[in-house]
Amino acid sequence: QLQASGGGLVQAGGSLRLSCASSGRIIGLKAMRWYRQAPGKEREWVASILPNGLTNYADSVKGRVTISRDIAKKTLYLQMNSLEPEDTAIFYCNIDTRYGNYWGQGTQVTVSS
Repeated sequence: QLQASGGGLVQAGGSLRLSCASSGRIIGLKAMRWYRQAPGKEREWVASILPNGLTNYADSVKGRVTISRDIAKKTLYLQMNSLEPEDTAIFYCNIDTRYGNYWGQGTQVTVSS
């Protein structure tokens, strides 16, 4: 089970750090990702981190967000800076393994102008 947290209301230009904690062991990891879904839009990929630490970002957030993970704490993070109203969305964490694909419940991020 994945528990996402850290969302909230922030002014444009502000920062938030999202967390996603796994309650169980992560076996056969392929990738850890963040997605987001803005009102009226489809869910879109935001960032990924591979087991070797390689990261990748959507163009819309590149340079403003950093994905990271703490293996010992079984937690995935998303540090978001210079937030824009267009970043308003529900953010979902995703863990992709050889044995299944798992989603967190989502955490709301609202950026006011």
